[in-house]
Amino acid sequence: MDELISGYQRFRETAWPERKLLFERLAARGQKPETLVIACSDSRVDPQMIFDAGPGEMFVVRNVANLVPPFMPDANYHGTSAAIEFAVRVLKVKQVVVLGHAQCGGIHALLDGAPPGAEDFVAGWMKIAEPARLMAEDANLPADERQRFCEQCCVKLSLANLAGFPWVAERVADGDLKLHGAYFGVATGRLEMLADDGTFKPA
Repeated sequence: MDELISGYQRFRETAWPERKLLFERLAARGQKPETLVIACSDSRVDPQMIFDAGPGEMFVVRNVANLVPPFMPDANYHGTSAAIEFAVRVLKVKQVVVLGHAQCGGIHALLDGAPPGAEDFVAGWMKIAEPARLMAEDANLPADERQRFCEQCCVKLSLANLAGFPWVAERVADGDLKLHGAYFGVATGRLEMLADDGTFKPA
């Protein structure tokens, strides 16, 4: 906790004075981000850093392996779906970016089994991505290529699930909302965007 407090103190001394007016405007006017980013919880993949975005610019939801579950409005808990609903229906974001990344631990658990201590929730959560696992198996690739292929398949799967939310599909059809897929290389710092032909190309 000492490191966090030290970080906060640096923020108050350096960043806060420079951004005080911005935060006051955000507090008075509320948030109006134009982009929803669905990213992985991985500590190495910070969407605001990758896109060089400031406070108020992006609405971000993070979970294991940047997954969007299927549309399923029932009495269970749906944290990711709730965030999507708020961003799309209340904040009226104009674009959604599903941001996958290299060396994803969730995808590793999907392909090789959840690590010890992650059986209660991680294993069940990753079942959402079962279609991606099957595609990776069918591709018959070497282990390192299989991981990358599956990570990118999960971005496509999340986009497909996102399009299954009726109010997302409606806004997309109206031309009022755009869906994008992206993939970040942790070791390289390179960002790739999903192209219309289904491949990922350098941004």
